[in-house]
Amino acid sequence: MGGIVCTEEMKEEKRRSEGREDSLTSADRIRRFTVKQFGYNVLSLARRGLKEVPDELWELLDLDKLNLSLNSLTVLPSQLALLSNLVVLNLWGNQVLSLANNQLSSLPASLSNLTQLRKLNLSHNLITHIPGCVYNMKALVFLHLACNHLENLAENIQALVELRILIVEGNSIHSLPKALCCLTRLELLNLDFNDIKDVPQEMHQLSRLEKLACHPLDKGLHIVHNPLLKPVKEVLEGGLAALFNYLRAG
Repeated sequence: MGGIVCTEEMKEEKRRSEGREDSLTSADRIRRFTVKQFGYNVLSLARRGLKEVPDELWELLDLDKLNLSLNSLTVLPSQLALLSNLVVLNLWGNQVLSLANNQLSSLPASLSNLTQLRKLNLSHNLITHIPGCVYNMKALVFLHLACNHLENLAENIQALVELRILIVEGNSIHSLPKALCCLTRLELLNLDFNDIKDVPQEMHQLSRLEKLACHPLDKGLHIVHNPLLKPVKEVLEGGLAALFNYLRAG
């Protein structure tokens, strides 16, 4: 009988221990999830059912990479800007919304301070326009905004001159600004599954886009899955080089 009681006590203690391990109630507890990868301090709090970011996170000022994907976040606090060493921020698969000045936004303006950020993943959220603070993240080389509610790309996009990868597939973008063609370092531009009917003549300036791409991970231009009109649709049958030649001639 005593053995049964002992076994039950051990099970109960194990449940309590697991509960303590899963709780994120102190900076030390969160710090235990931090790992060192290729010289970067990396913290993943993905898939933890978080409805808000733990306050203790703001004490981890040496973080380089932060993964908050697949939670239930609806608001990002301005304190996120305290993590000024971040080079990667992953917010995929939340519902990041913030109401400021009666205008729908997705990120607090203070995130303009993340000037070292190189990779930003905001895919699968409810973003209606690229937040203004993103345009101040001049070091970005990777910007993922797939599967949001974007209807356009603002002229301010030209500020992100270091971008090499821009993914905006699965939105409701109707047209492309000429300013997009200033991002001459782009190697992958995914515009698939939008409402794009034409392209700006200046697109031929994006010379590092080497081909029409099909596989999501392939470098190049992803655009054929749009309701493109003549003559662009027909010209694309000859590949990206044919499109660029057509645009140059125009």
